[in-house]
Order: sequence, then structure tokens, then C-alpha cells
Amino acid sequence: MEIVPAASASEVAHFCTLPSPGGEDVTAVARHRADAHWMALRDGAVTARCSLWWSSAPPHAGHRTGVIGHFAAQDDAAALLNHACGELARQGCTIAIGPMDGNTWRRYRVLTERGAQPPFFLEPDNPDQWAQHFLVAGFASLAEYYSARANELATDNPRAEAVWNRLSRRGFSIRALDMSRLETELESLYSLALASFARNFLYTPLAKDEFLANYRSIMPYVRPELVLIAEHEAETAGFLFAVPDLLEARRGATVSTFIVKTLAVHPAYSGRGLGSVLLWQANRAARDCGYRSAIHALMHQENESMRISGREGYLFRRYTLFARELAAPA
Repeated sequence: MEIVPAASASEVAHFCTLPSPGGEDVTAVARHRADAHWMALRDGAVTARCSLWWSSAPPHAGHRTGVIGHFAAQDDAAALLNHACGELARQGCTIAIGPMDGNTWRRYRVLTERGAQPPFFLEPDNPDQWAQHFLVAGFASLAEYYSARANELATDNPRAEAVWNRLSRRGFSIRALDMSRLETELESLYSLALASFARNFLYTPLAKDEFLANYRSIMPYVRPELVLIAEHEAETAGFLFAVPDLLEARRGATVSTFIVKTLAVHPAYSGRGLGSVLLWQANRAARDCGYRSAIHALMHQENESMRISGREGYLFRRYTLFARELAAPA
């Protein structure tokens, strides 16, 4: 086994021959602008791979952060991860975080507790042994994320209704996504997301073009009734972005579940209950569309969405982001 860089176009193409659940191709790998790519080879075949970021990695607790992403492995994963940590240490990094494709807007985390529930639409997945690869290489949990399921939609919510009555008297409104002016709508969501997520764990801003491209790719699967936008005096105050669980149809079942992917409130309006109102309104809209249950997807252990979701559902899936502190090279 040898560990070699992937620097040239042909080497990056070879790097991408090892499949991963993220499906990164040469174009995506190039677009993410990693500082380096490394791969483990046996008889010329790629057995493990990862990319490294250090010049644009998210800040974390006084560390100089290095990030390990585009990770995939069939064998030799611990050796590759140890090598990656050595490379990051040589760049002056004091902590390695992974898996993360550069930042938290892209694919990151490892599914670590699968449970009995089937996968849901757009859920990240990975082989079960990936968590063990990181543990063997000396990583430990940095943050935990959860998905929750609500088998009954809370459409009767006196508390949320009272909050909404108060907010509406103060000029707030909630409407569905307007597909006829989609680009304008997405640009508004982009501005709101940057403001809302600025205090999130490991936050870095994302270029508008990449944000818009990500959301455009989901639009063929969206029901506009499930994307709610809260406004106050013509300014976007918050939004909830949800999609149907189309994997139910692939399993031969009726699509009766919708997935809350994003719930965001502008910091200027936080603490007023607007997030709870958006979820309540989404439940009502989903019920009117024939949905009977909801999944609240990929919530950070300390996010407000965990508290809101905890009143309605139960946790059924866990994901982990790993980290390893790095010693200066000798």
C-alpha cells in the first residue's frame, strides 16, 4: 500500500474512481477547491481517499483548523487518515475535523447510529465501518446531530396559534414559495440563511452561486406549499424548507411523510416564537396535502430546532462529526 497525492487532472480523475455515497465527480471535487487530495493505492487501485482544506477551514475554539473531506474508503482508511493529520499538522493546523467537504454547507458527518427506520430522501449515508475508521485513527466525537420523526402532525397547537395571532397583529405574514419568481425567492433565502446561520457551529459563509445551485438542484422535487416564507414589512424574517420523502415511493409505499430540511429565523426576529409558528404552519399545509408524518432532519445537538422538534417527535438517527487534536511536527 502506498499513499500518494492527487494533483494533476488525471490523478484527480483516478481519485474519483473510488465511489462514495456523496457521488463526488471530478467537477464537484474541483469546485470545492480543496488545498490537497490524497489517496491510498494497492496495485494501482484506490482503496481510500480524502481531500484536505486548511486555507479556508472553519474556525473552531482558538484552533487553527484543518478539514478532511471527500472521504471514502474500502481499506487502508486509518493509514490515510493518519497521513492526512500529518499533512495538516505540517501546514500549522492544531485540530483536524472530518468528514467535511470543506464546510458545513456541503456534505459532512458520519452516520453513526442507523436504527430501524429506513433511509429518507436526501439523507446522507455511509458504510457503517466509516465511524470505526475515524476512531481507530485517534479521532473522537466533536459534535452529534440527530434526525427525529413525528408520526402525528401537530396541527392543533394553541401555543403556536397564540404566538401567530400576536405576530400577525405586528405585521408578520407567512406565505408559500412563489415558483413564478424562483430566482428572486432563492436569493432572499440566501441572504436570510447567511444571517441566521452566522452563529452556528463551524460556520463559514457560502458563495451565492453555490447556494443557488444547491437549491436549484432540489427544485424538481419541491412542493411549494411545503416551503414557507415569513415576512415582516416586506423583509424576509424566516423560512422553512421541506420536501416530500420520495424514498417512500421507491419502496412501493404512498408518500405520506415530509422532511423539514431547514428552519431559519433572522437574528432580528429570534426569541419571538417564529420558528415554532413556521413548523406549525408547515404541519397544517402538509396535512392539507395529504401527509401524515414528518422528519426533522440533521439537527445539531444544541440547535433551537432540537428543542422545537423535541416537543413533537422522537430521535431515530444519529450522525457524528469527528475531530483529532494535532501535535506540531517534530
